[in-house]
Amino acid sequence: MAPANAATGSGDFDKSARSIDKASSYWVVVNKQRPLSPQKYAASDLRTVKVAHSYAPVMRDKAATAVEKMFTAYAKTHPGKAMKSQSAYRSYSAQVSTYNSWVSRLGKKAADLTSARPGYSEHQTGLAIDIATADSSCTLRACFASTNQGKWLAKNAWKYGFILRYPKGQTDVTGYEFEPWHYRFVGVSLAKEYHATGATTLEEFFGLPAAEDY
Repeated sequence: MAPANAATGSGDFDKSARSIDKASSYWVVVNKQRPLSPQKYAASDLRTVKVAHSYAPVMRDKAATAVEKMFTAYAKTHPGKAMKSQSAYRSYSAQVSTYNSWVSRLGKKAADLTSARPGYSEHQTGLAIDIATADSSCTLRACFASTNQGKWLAKNAWKYGFILRYPKGQTDVTGYEFEPWHYRFVGVSLAKEYHATGATTLEEFFGLPAAEDY
């Protein structure tokens, strides 16, 4: 695990420039130990994201614009291998249904590795998006990392202000299994520094405790 102050970073990046506690902050860190406050938070600037999708995606305006730019950039270099949004914003009530569905299918312990409890989900911030291939191959599965779309995102998403939030081998820190499809918008400045330092989790980058469990 690379330290957050690795020599490859800018050296003068201000990690206190934005709050990591406020639900409305682009840098908010949400995990199993850091619920949203208030837990039923809903952003005021949500809008439809104009990209191909399985379910109509909604995100905060700035994040939505970044997704649109990212999808356009990918399409220019990968004709015929399109990607789509699988899931984006979910309200508190929607997360109740999503989480309960996972619990019914897997049991609570296994569900907690896959789905966030209501009030603890990045999707509720309006800053997270799950991305899939247009043909739905490897949707919400680890094999997405090996697709053209997954590889491109892993290499380029930071340029548009996104980070891979739940990387491989970091379950003991993030509390979730490897999710190569789940990208979190933090803004270009933070994403650039995050990429430069070699950080792999927001917990590591901001020096926060691991959040393996509730």
